Amino acid sequence: MQQTTRFFIVPGLGNSGPDHWQTQFERANPAFTRIAQREWDAPDREEWVTTLEHALAGEDLRTVVLIAHSLGCVTVAHWAAKYGHLIKGALLVAPSDVDTAHYRAFPTTGFGPMPLQPLPFPSTVVVSTSDEWVTLTRAQQFAQAWGSELVNIGDAGHINAASGHGPWPDGLELLRDWE
Repeated sequence: MQQTTRFFIVPGLGNSGPDHWQTQFERANPAFTRIAQREWDAPDREEWVTTLEHALAGEDLRTVVLIAHSLGCVTVAHWAAKYGHLIKGALLVAPSDVDTAHYRAFPTTGFGPMPLQPLPFPSTVVVSTSDEWVTLTRAQQFAQAWGSELVNIGDAGHINAASGHGPWPDGLELLRDWE
């Protein structure tokens, strides 16, 4: 008997607002659950990783797909390095580069250096050529280090609501392989 895939949304710094594609995914399908962090604006890596681990406790991890954006991608990479769980897969969209001076201007704790260990599960990294939070070269390095498939969607900013990615049907299509 095939079990239903469970999708967990892992937002980044500041959470994902009402127009963000992650929120739209969550609203459209009861199989999508947001991982709620206690502190969205001054996150601590250890707390975010532990929250992710606790949110998945009791789940059949073989049915879990993580859908992360920005700092959420970094959280997933740290979580994988710490716990090494085998899950069904992860869609990692617009991973922010926590090793840059641009990022260090924000009140985050412990997210750097960027984790570059191979992920123990299938993953796809979605990148843009015009993301202000990560260069294309660095995003390609992350995908290679993590053993992820790389999908470049061109000039798409940070792949968020501000860059015109509200409903984002192409993002849903990328999840079809993990249904």
